Amino acid sequence: MIAGADFVVWDGLVPANRHAGVFRGRMRHSLKRGHTIDGLADSVDILLRAGEEPLRTGSIDAVDRSPWFTIFLNSTATVVVACCGGRRPTTMESADTPDSGVQPRSC
Repeated sequence: MIAGADFVVWDGLVPANRHAGVFRGRMRHSLKRGHTIDGLADSVDILLRAGEEPLRTGSIDAVDRSPWFTIFLNSTATVVVACCGGRRPTTMESADTPDSGVQPRSC
């Protein structure tokens, strides 16, 4: 973000455990495809423990648009509760192959 990354925090609050269910599915899907999303398993655990706590969701895209991050913030958007992200595949074909060169990134 210091280098000028684009980011957005969406309006609306969603219970943390609902995010956990959605992102647990994404984790299974990405693992089946051989992709790694850094921080995803930890984020799902954090979201499950947070239970019904209302959270905001946001997204950060690096200046060169290759790395991306999903952030989960408290209800006032003042604290990052969890974060996951990685590099985007360079082509749709590489996104469909297990050896796509996807490199995890940390927040």
